[in-house]
Order: sequence, then structure tokens, then C-alpha cells
Amino acid sequence: MNEQVPYDKSLDNSLALMQEGYKFIGNRVERYQSDLFETRLLGQRVICMKGKEAAELFYDSERFQRNGAAPKRIQKTLFGEKAIQTMDGDPHIHRKLLFMSLMTPPQQKVLANLVMDLWHHSFGNIAMNDEIVLFEEAKKVLCTAACKWAGVPLNELEAEERADDFYSMVDAFGAIGPRHWKGRRARPKTEEWIQGIIEDVRSGRLETTEGSAIHEMAFHKELDGKELDARMAAVELINVLRPIVAIATFITFAALAIHENKGCKEKLRSGDRKYLEMFVQEVRRFYPFGPFLGARVRNDFIWNQAEFEEGMLVLLDIYGTNHDPTIWEKPDEFRPERFLDWQGDLFALIPQGGGDPAKGHRCPGEGITIEVMKTSVEFLVNNLEYEVPGQNLTYSLVRMPTLPESGFIMKSITLK
Repeated sequence: MNEQVPYDKSLDNSLALMQEGYKFIGNRVERYQSDLFETRLLGQRVICMKGKEAAELFYDSERFQRNGAAPKRIQKTLFGEKAIQTMDGDPHIHRKLLFMSLMTPPQQKVLANLVMDLWHHSFGNIAMNDEIVLFEEAKKVLCTAACKWAGVPLNELEAEERADDFYSMVDAFGAIGPRHWKGRRARPKTEEWIQGIIEDVRSGRLETTEGSAIHEMAFHKELDGKELDARMAAVELINVLRPIVAIATFITFAALAIHENKGCKEKLRSGDRKYLEMFVQEVRRFYPFGPFLGARVRNDFIWNQAEFEEGMLVLLDIYGTNHDPTIWEKPDEFRPERFLDWQGDLFALIPQGGGDPAKGHRCPGEGITIEVMKTSVEFLVNNLEYEVPGQNLTYSLVRMPTLPESGFIMKSITLK
């Protein structure tokens, strides 16, 4: 036990984590008046920490590794077993460069344009007296766009089912019971589907374009010169597609922000690209997405009087860092203007991880998230008229991941 840092004396806090969700670490940070404390989760000692300095430490690859950090229940739902999120060192960097090559700024624009086209197609088929749930519509639009962009064949009739499976993997990571088991069922089903497509590409039954995600994943070679086996290639292609579908969460929160912050809509309609960027960044900062991230200590070291022992699990509070009052003035207020002179600190805004995405474990698809969000916000404010009927728009900080309860219902919809 660390004698120099606060220690939560509960025998095990696993149940408390499930009961407190996004606020689990933050509640104890406030209680102990320390950005770092030790506790026990699932029977093991764990250090929890938040803040910019903690994020800088957490992404030091000489001190932390990801291998062994993700529980099997997360590998069997969210990531897939032995996926890039569990890798370290040169093998991780090599595979990460593959992901980065697929998500360049030009490719981000291609995907964003596809999303805009599909928003028009989707809402063009909606009658004015229909009510739609934006979150559900966003999942289908993003799944269809992601597959088309990646070169994955997708029948329009199966888009909803595939979108649900992709999101079920995301929804399962912080759940127990039916939500978790739905994600466990979706994982092998989706891997089997994508593996079959990978095999069709390799056999020549399916022609692909060089540079497309499916082509590059199918023929990617590891450092030993060998191609990924078909199931592993499927796992990693899913790790390209699934996060794109998960942007539906941010789009739904963006719609909520537009609805609840009346002044934002007019500013967004002005066509000010800078304000659009600030608005999207504030949505990513303000609303809950990932609650925390885990890593294991590579070698013993001491930091801020805390003893980090080899193999120890460490959790970084994402939500708490994005709401840290020492980083963000009045963090619980939605204020896009806070990003007016922001310099892009890689360890202050961490909704999708921190550090340099090319060298570490920050999400390589962050640029895609931002471009798709900007396109979707532009569509909502400039290409659509709609009403927001009475509904439950609250979201729980206990449920992980969370979402407005109603999914954001819209009615009286017309395309401009």
C-alpha cells in the first residue's frame, strides 16, 4: 500500500464503480483532495488519477504498457482479442501507422462528404409527420458511410442490423447483464462477417481499391513480413468501422447542445468555420464519452510520492480531466468560446485519449470524429428544419457509456 497517497479503505470498489460510473474517480478526488489515490478493483490494487500532469505520465510508454490492461470482458466486446489497443512497442507503432495511413485529412474529408450525402438521403425519405430518433438514424448513416468509405459491401436492408451490432460492442464495455451479453453476441457475429469479406478480397472474389481500408487491412504485413491472419484482420477492420458508428453518440449530444444553448444555433448558421470547430470541441469536452482508460506499470517508479509497482493497474480519469477546473475555467458550463485561443494541448482535452496519436495510444480516428461531427452539425443547423417535442433529454453519469434518455426525438422535419 502507498503510505504517501490517499487510500480508499473499502475491501473492493468494483460495485461502487458500477454505481457511480463517470464520477467514480472524481468523487474520490474530491473526497481526498488529491488527484491521485489508491483503491482495489476486482481484487487488485489500482491507482486512479486525473489531470493534465497525470495524462502526460499515463502516456509515457517507457513507464506504462497496454498489454494486460484491458480485461477480457472488454476485449470480447469493445476491442476484440489481441487488437491494437493491447499492443506496445514497435509492433504497436507499426500497426498504428496502418491506421494513421487510412485516416489522413483527405480521407477524413471523403468520409465527411459521404456522411453529408447520406444525411440528405436519409432525411429525404422521412415524411413531415414522422418522428425519428436522431441517435438511431445517426447509427445507420454512419455505418453505411463507414462501410462505403472502407470498401466493405453493405446491403441497405442490413445497415440497421450491422449498425446495432457495431454499437452494441461499444455499449457493452461498461455494462453488466443484457447490455453486456448483447455486445458479446455482436462481436463474433461481426467478426465472422468481416472475416468472410477479408477472405473474399484475398482470393480475388472481391475487387478492392488500393488505399481503401479493406484493401490495406487485408494485405497489411507485420514486422515479421507476414500478413495478419484473416480473423485478426477482421478485428482490426472492425476497429476502424466501430468507432465511426460510435460518433452517433457525439452527434446526439451535439443536437442536445444546439437545443439547450439557443445562442449557438445562430452562430453556427453564420458559416463561421472557427466557431463550428470550437462548438464541436466543446461538445467533445463537455459531454461524457469514455469514462477512464487503463494501463499497467512497466517498471517500478515513484511519482508525486506514489509508488507505482511493476504490473500495477492504473486508471486515468478521462471525464474528470475534461472537467478539471485547474485546466478549464467553469468546466461545468457549455462554452465553445473557451477554444478561441486554444493551442491544442494533447494532454488537456482527452475525450479519445491523450498524447501524439502517431506514437502512442490516442485514438487515430480523432480527426475523423471531428470532421464527421462538423458535417453533421452543419446539416442539422443549415439543411434541416425540425421541432423537438417534449421528451426525457437527461443523461445518466452512472450508465457507461451514456446518452440522452430519449435518443433525441425530432418531428415536423423538412429538408431545406
